[in-house]
Amino acid sequence: MKRILIVNPFGIGDVLFTTPLIANLKEAMPDSYIGYVCNARTKDILLNNPKVDKIFVYEKDQFRKLWKASRLLGLRKFFRLLKSIKRGKFDVAFDLSLGQEYGFLLWLMGIKRRIGYNYKNRGIFLTDKISVSGYENRHIAEYYLELLKFLGIEPRPRNMEFPLGEKELQWAEEYMKEHELAEGDMLIGVVPGGGASWGLSAYKKQWPQHRFANLANQIIERYKAKIILFGDINELPLCNQVASLIKGSPIMACGRTSLSKLAALMRKCDIMVCNDGGPLHIAVSQGLKNVSIFGPVDPNVYGPYPKSEESVVIKKEMVCRPCYKKFKLKECAHTDCLTNIEVNEVLAAIDKFLSEDQGGA
Repeated sequence: MKRILIVNPFGIGDVLFTTPLIANLKEAMPDSYIGYVCNARTKDILLNNPKVDKIFVYEKDQFRKLWKASRLLGLRKFFRLLKSIKRGKFDVAFDLSLGQEYGFLLWLMGIKRRIGYNYKNRGIFLTDKISVSGYENRHIAEYYLELLKFLGIEPRPRNMEFPLGEKELQWAEEYMKEHELAEGDMLIGVVPGGGASWGLSAYKKQWPQHRFANLANQIIERYKAKIILFGDINELPLCNQVASLIKGSPIMACGRTSLSKLAALMRKCDIMVCNDGGPLHIAVSQGLKNVSIFGPVDPNVYGPYPKSEESVVIKKEMVCRPCYKKFKLKECAHTDCLTNIEVNEVLAAIDKFLSEDQGGA
């Protein structure tokens, strides 16, 4: 039985992009045992995935905080994690971190095959590697799938997976009742933020707040729909600002859900409207109709996966975009790629979805 470890310390979208890789591994090797190293924020994505046997949480910020408080306690906790992983007796590791420190630790733990990417010559501890200068021209999920060739596996297209437990699904039902939402109500989910992966630069891929509000007002007027605002706790001021511009009382779910509860509540929506970011990929993983707004980022690389008629990407073709390349965002004197996207363009995509649902052309 192959014992396989996957290492991905990145955000929501990145972890979801690995789920087609996991599905291919399990299909090719049904008896394999799969472990996964992720951060605390993304753990929920994997908790109910029957293809993942063991989750190891490595939260770098928590380790750094503990290290500053007590180097001894920091080292103890770190080595307990390494010992726990080593007990898994993994013989193959997929290192998706793009950094050499993880490869070194995998070598130190005696994992014989270490598969990953040689980014900036950081793959010195990998036994099998692909040279990359960045993810370009094709989707990240396809880059991940390419690594299967080292195990002799021919990858097959697979959807992203984020299975939910009964507890989260029941919570969503209760939330609907609490907010007097019936199954027949038209519910449009709106995500004015985009997740935490860009930190203080997150605003650079966010459509203007007043346009989200304008869009919501037109949806309410045209379809008598109800609006629910999603986001993490750090995006609460942003969501509050959008809510203040929406006529009536939008439902505020921002900052009030875990990732699993977020996904469960999203399932209740007819359509999700999102910026580029983790919540978009959660919506896609749940099979929801979605309209996404992309500015500096290339949707061919970071967009909905796989491409589907259920996903509509709104973007502006400009000479300077995409300006996020090779993991770097170029300095830009304007945000025309976002501000030039009009409300009527996004509304037209929503109209099309709803007319199809109602049997229109």
